[in-house]
Amino acid sequence: MATATEQVWTLGALLDWTAKHLAEKNIDTARLDAEVLLAHAVGCNRIDLYGSRYSEAASAEVKQKYREMIRKRLEGCPVAYLVGRKEFYGLELKVSPAVLIPRPDSEHVVMECLTLAKAMNRPRIVDIGTGSGNLAIAIAKHHPGAEVTAIDKSVDALKVAQENAAKLGVAQRIRFLEGDLFAPLGADEQFHFIVSNPPYIAEEDVPKLPVGVRQFEPLQALSGGPGGFVVFDRLIAESRARLLPGGYLIVEIGSPQEKPACEKLTAIPEFSLAPTVFDFSGHPRVLRVHRK
Repeated sequence: MATATEQVWTLGALLDWTAKHLAEKNIDTARLDAEVLLAHAVGCNRIDLYGSRYSEAASAEVKQKYREMIRKRLEGCPVAYLVGRKEFYGLELKVSPAVLIPRPDSEHVVMECLTLAKAMNRPRIVDIGTGSGNLAIAIAKHHPGAEVTAIDKSVDALKVAQENAAKLGVAQRIRFLEGDLFAPLGADEQFHFIVSNPPYIAEEDVPKLPVGVRQFEPLQALSGGPGGFVVFDRLIAESRARLLPGGYLIVEIGSPQEKPACEKLTAIPEFSLAPTVFDFSGHPRVLRVHRK
């Protein structure tokens, strides 16, 4: 694109040049990023770029839009923010810099909850720190009887989550509340399931995160304070009073935290710890406890 003095840029030529350019700039997912961003600029599906549109001339508007997105991508901005969406558990979710970008590894929280809730007609479920609403919405979408509450202390994040719930047809079945952890709930409210992907990156490790994470994603959704357990400790302590007898706490962790996190959970007499759930890369990712 820097050599746009050529007479005609086809979509295919634009795609091929950009993929090579991103690779030269050490973007790990260069080809995929080039495809996703160009498809967004054109307003088509990725697969369409390899069909009849491959030899189509790129309009000036498309080239300008694409050039701007590539510039931002090279500055570190995640592709999901540039296109405003991310797939999670087979659902397309809106994302913005107000929310953490959903990761595939978090799908294990959903799978654990749905497996355990399958035999229940109306499980009461609360998602603590809902962000984009990915956990709450995926669970509500796949369990028609689930009564779901989603809590976040960010008003902007809740707006994104509510938009996603409305778009995916589950807005009437999810109660959205603003507040810190369990604070906005009634004093006597209890649940069959508490699910959460809390901030768990150690504060001292935040500067070591990839630029796309540390500079663009919301810090309050990433940093778990010194050591990474500030929010986790509060979550498990307060969960004791919020779980119904026989209920489950299902929580995502950072892989280096497995041992200390398990020790913290087994120290609570009411909790029985299940085997750790490993993510798609084979790393410890989700812990589950059963309230005796």
